[in-house]
Amino acid sequence: MSLQSDRWIRKMALEHKMIEPFTDSQVRDEEGKKIVSYGLSSYGYDLRVANEFKVFTNVYNSIVDPKNFRDDAFVHIQGETCIIPPNSFALARSVEYFRIPRNVLTLCIGKSTYARCGIIVNVTPFEPEWEGFVTLEISNTTPLPAKIYAGEGLAQVLFLVASEVCETSYADRKGKYMRQTQITVPCI
Repeated sequence: MSLQSDRWIRKMALEHKMIEPFTDSQVRDEEGKKIVSYGLSSYGYDLRVANEFKVFTNVYNSIVDPKNFRDDAFVHIQGETCIIPPNSFALARSVEYFRIPRNVLTLCIGKSTYARCGIIVNVTPFEPEWEGFVTLEISNTTPLPAKIYAGEGLAQVLFLVASEVCETSYADRKGKYMRQTQITVPCI
């Protein structure tokens, strides 16, 4: 597998709609105001977090069970910022919609600006032929509340092209998170 450059990412986004909407360069400020950067970088793409969040709460649950995860485990928030309580987490979604080619695997990793504040974005692969808005898992590892900014960068996507095409893609398997349009909680 080889890591792909900005040239390849741009071509795939513009010619094959791999990323929509696509921002062709790093955006570091908007209207003179500094932001957490997003857009095309040298060997990746910094995606933005949308203004929809699900913040974990333990009000109704006594155990976290991935086989029986209740929607009322979250408080739904929509806004320009989201406060994640200490030692807790939130789910969010990307602004961008991704369509991953059959010969590509991506890794979605957190941006250093947030990581240096103790805010971790879970490392997640986008499998061959997966498509949809990305559900992002954001952990606040600190003993203090943490602020996330909607419409700004949150994670970087790295694109790895395989030396051969896979036999079975995520689409072939009819993956459970295929074409998600909103924040998707765990399901089996």
